[in-house]
Amino acid sequence: MTHRKLLRTTALVAALMGGVAAPALAETPPNMLVIANRIDDIKTFDPQESFEFAGADVSRNVYEKLVNFDPMDLDAGYQPSLAESWELSEDGRTITFKIAEGHVFSSGNPVTAKDVEFSLRRAVKLDKTPSFIITQFGLTADNVDEMVKATDDMTVSITLDKQYALSFVLNCLTATIGGIVDMETAMANEVDGDMGNEWLRTNTAGSGPYKVVEWKPNESVLMDLNPNYHGDKPAMERIIVQHIQESATQRLQLERGDIDVARNLSPEDVAGVMGMDGVKVLDEQRGQIMYWSANQKNEMLSDPKVLEALKWSVDYQGMADSFLKGQWIVHQAYLPLTFLGALEDKPFTFDMDKAKAALAESGHPDCGPIKISVREAQERMDIAQSLQNTWGQLGCEVELIVGTGAQTLDRYRAREHDIYVGAWGPDYPDPNTNAGTFAANPDNADEAGNTGYLAWRNAWDAAAFNEGTLAAVVENDTETRKQMYLDSQAKFQQEAPFGIMFQRIEQSGLRSNVENWVVGGATTAVSYWVVTK
Repeated sequence: MTHRKLLRTTALVAALMGGVAAPALAETPPNMLVIANRIDDIKTFDPQESFEFAGADVSRNVYEKLVNFDPMDLDAGYQPSLAESWELSEDGRTITFKIAEGHVFSSGNPVTAKDVEFSLRRAVKLDKTPSFIITQFGLTADNVDEMVKATDDMTVSITLDKQYALSFVLNCLTATIGGIVDMETAMANEVDGDMGNEWLRTNTAGSGPYKVVEWKPNESVLMDLNPNYHGDKPAMERIIVQHIQESATQRLQLERGDIDVARNLSPEDVAGVMGMDGVKVLDEQRGQIMYWSANQKNEMLSDPKVLEALKWSVDYQGMADSFLKGQWIVHQAYLPLTFLGALEDKPFTFDMDKAKAALAESGHPDCGPIKISVREAQERMDIAQSLQNTWGQLGCEVELIVGTGAQTLDRYRAREHDIYVGAWGPDYPDPNTNAGTFAANPDNADEAGNTGYLAWRNAWDAAAFNEGTLAAVVENDTETRKQMYLDSQAKFQQEAPFGIMFQRIEQSGLRSNVENWVVGGATTAVSYWVVTK
């Protein structure tokens, strides 16, 4: 960290506080929460398009959904939000929601069933990356106007192509894509039939506790209260999220009191602030998993024996015991721990003898050049460098292609990578949230553009998994469904072009006066509106 960089960061906070320079050992205002986080993955604030971690944090605090999670009781599952109640038809295919009175968008427009109808239809018609969360229920651009209908000002119904478990459908509606948009505001900013998409990428039109008032990509997001929010007024009237890449800079700002929360401290910096006056550290198990994946357009990386060799030549425990210590645990299945059917087996260890034997049996015994696409974030860079080292021991020529979160995601979604190193978090608390992305790919054609499916991003047709993944969704016996996921993951570990390595434990560094900091557990995002100081 340079002195100049620290001055720039401190000046940013001072400007957002109203121009008063922050002295040493500063204290942020009691009604303002200042967070340091990596937010270079934000591409859009449109809830029907947003599909990145930092974007989900913003969306959760700006947009309400039909059902949502209580941040103070995440274990209770989905709860009424915009919908005060719902009923399921006798045939199990139509869910009718009654919209609660009193919810108001930041524009002053009341939330009605028409806004819900518009938002859910919009999710399907825009056909952006997360659209599969909704379209998996048989909704298409051609039929959604018939399947999603507002029957009066405060009642809306959703008809599905077949019967699904009600809990599965409602859990999907808690995903970011389920955020309800102010129809009048969106359509007032429509351009060329985009239903306000271009405008909503940089602006917000929700009924949640906050609204975005300024976004500087790769720098900061500023949120103020929604003056029309129906709930109790949050204690934090302004939220400032700064993009600070380096752990050392986050730590220094936390120690100085320039920020309230540091979200990306390294294990070394966590240890450094432990026991420090005015600072505390909170641990929370998350649903994020860290993995590498291999593009099947690369002939060498589509060789099963090459993939096996790469899996045996990863220093899982070495990484977990060193630079990832306390923040990532070894985990090798696509379902994170705490999910129904999560597989705890870890069949791969760091074994160069097995790796070299597998490679010798492959069609590429000398390995070859591999480019690893990785985001410029410390732990991901450290992981990529470890892979570069151990795969190098295998004989591979490994080059790191480093970019911002947005740049790396663009390359990944365009299928332009060899190996991608990244994290994935569940969108809703049902095992299909990960099974349907890792182990399903309905159309592997380039023109299909199924970027929401990780199998598609890696050009893997997943033919041996598609049928089983779909069958598990409609299985009503819990134990049978659990076993289906266990079997799928065991097969996936051996055959898929994915090397799943770790599950996250998020360690947040906080000023000691910050209370009710909840990053979201396994399945959701941070909730600023319950924080107090």
